[in-house]
Amino acid sequence: MNHYVFSEIQIGTTESFEVTVTPKLQEEFTAMSGDINPMHLTDEYAKKHGYDHRLVYGMLTASFYSTLVGVYLPGEHCVFHEINTTFNAPVYEGDRLKVTGTVMELHEGFKRIKIKAYITNQMGKKVSRATLVVGCTE
Repeated sequence: MNHYVFSEIQIGTTESFEVTVTPKLQEEFTAMSGDINPMHLTDEYAKKHGYDHRLVYGMLTASFYSTLVGVYLPGEHCVFHEINTTFNAPVYEGDRLKVTGTVMELHEGFKRIKIKAYITNQMGKKVSRATLVVGCTE
């Protein structure tokens, strides 16, 4: 876990991490969210609608933005205030995702940080983009 405080962060500060989407993550998200849309549960249904396999939940992939700010940028000393995200391409179980965020704006008066973030899969394709706003507690 990183421990950036507001005074240490600069525009351009970048952090990233990788995660593999496992069947267990997908199952746990299904149980936690209660979302039983068959697009996420069965390959046959997803294939019938033009996808290669059942889809990983977009909100499961978006939850990695929480990991980005809560663990990596800035890490311990933050509170997640806002997210605006777009899902650009499907994610499937077994995909290896790289989550990257770069500080684009600093607001000294409120100790808030605006981060541009994105997620790419193992083929380098952007599957999601986001703008994140984070408050620093220190």
